[in-house]
Parts: sequence; C-alpha cells; structure tokens
Amino acid sequence: MTKTTPRARYTLEFKQEAVRLVEGGQSIAAAARTLGVVDQTLFNWVKAHRGGKLTGADSKVVSAEQMEISRLRAELARVKMERDILGNATAYFATAAK
Repeated sequence: MTKTTPRARYTLEFKQEAVRLVEGGQSIAAAARTLGVVDQTLFNWVKAHRGGKLTGADSKVVSAEQMEISRLRAELARVKMERDILGNATAYFATAAK
C-alpha cells in the first residue's frame, strides 16, 4: 500500500518572492533548494509569472511579519548549507595537507 502525502499549498506572496529570487539572478535550481521546493515547481511559477497567470493557493492576506519570517527561514537554510559546505571543505583540506 502506498502512502500519499498531501500536496503543498503556497501563497501568492511566497510564489512571488520565489520568482523575484530567480529574476534577481539566482538559478532556478539554487532558489528551489533554498526555498525547499522542487525545481520544476519553481520553473512553472516563473513561467506563469511571465505570462501574467501566477496565482496563490488561497486569497488570505499575509502580513509583513509573515513574509519576513518566510524570507528569514529561506536565508537561514541557505546559510546553513553554505556553512556545511565550508566545514566539509575545511576538513578535506586539513587531511590533504598532512
């Protein structure tokens, strides 16, 4: 028996922020990893935005504080990933120098 997970639903503001990351110069793959979404999903959002058809999962209003929390969570995920990469590189070069 297969176990299905419920489909994730994203607000319009979250999608717009994700599209802004891509339009700001980040690759779709990097922005998707940072936000924790699938590359294809983010690609679809960018395509819909360019066609003027980007919509959200619901029409509830998201406060500025909620948007800031979402942005900070994405930034924290990116910084943690960078920290892990630097830690692995440091360990590698420490053993290679011996």
